[in-house]
Amino acid sequence: MDFSAAWVVPAVCAQRLLELRLSHRNRRRRLARGGTESRPDTYRAMVALHALFLAALAWESHPWRIPLDGRTAACLAAFAAVTALRYWTIASLGEYWTTRVIVVPGARAVRRGPYRFLRHPNYLVIVLEFLILPLLMRAPATLVLFSLANLAVLRQRIRIEEEALRSGTDYDERFGE
Repeated sequence: MDFSAAWVVPAVCAQRLLELRLSHRNRRRRLARGGTESRPDTYRAMVALHALFLAALAWESHPWRIPLDGRTAACLAAFAAVTALRYWTIASLGEYWTTRVIVVPGARAVRRGPYRFLRHPNYLVIVLEFLILPLLMRAPATLVLFSLANLAVLRQRIRIEEEALRSGTDYDERFGE
């Protein structure tokens, strides 16, 4: 028996658009408090990667009919868990969550929610989504190509973020460096 997954990419796109709205609002707040954005020139590459990932996923998985089997159930369950982790991360950061790297001088690094266990839970979420969604949608080329590209982009992004946090917050002290 087949399952229509035509809703998956539009649902993820809708989530991302709502998240971008929240990010924009939080960005304005942080900048108004004297925050500075680190390396805004790298943001376009990240946005392009995510947009191309969703487009490739939709294209490769067309006509969006997938078997209703154990793999589909496991991927849907994993995606639900990863989405819960994404929103736990966003809620834990509150007004500090943005899709950009913005540090308000003197701010304290967050050590609640998933940040008690991981330094960058949101990036773990992204890595897992770049694996789970192509597995769900039966898109092996998208899985390989975009997972590798994502790792390269995240490597740079984490370096930028950690440098900004170290220079503008108590990051090292809070994370035991």
